[in-house]
Amino acid sequence: MAFDPTRLKFDANGLIPAIAQDHASGEVLMMAWMNAESIARTLETGNVTYWSRSRQAFWAKGETSGHVQRLVELRIDCDRDCLLLKVTQEGPACHTNRRSCFYTLVQGDAEVITADPIC
Repeated sequence: MAFDPTRLKFDANGLIPAIAQDHASGEVLMMAWMNAESIARTLETGNVTYWSRSRQAFWAKGETSGHVQRLVELRIDCDRDCLLLKVTQEGPACHTNRRSCFYTLVQGDAEVITADPIC
């Protein structure tokens, strides 16, 4: 079956959540938003492009930082309302310069900053 982006379930703003995961380690790197055009650009170039809600513009991951995400595999969840991007990450994925955006662990009623990868 051919990939048909119109079969995805975008929200009212035309967006779909996309989770980036390191294809080799399984580490969850980040979550961002994509629209139909950013998905098309990603598939065309092999470099992940998101949609920035704050800037209302395309955001090619790494265009300013050099921390590029190269697409290895794109998966769609069972409800077709979320994407999983298996990527090769060059440098940190998080704008805080950490490997993953998910570095805050909740333990009981406390938040603990950790460098442990999420797998």
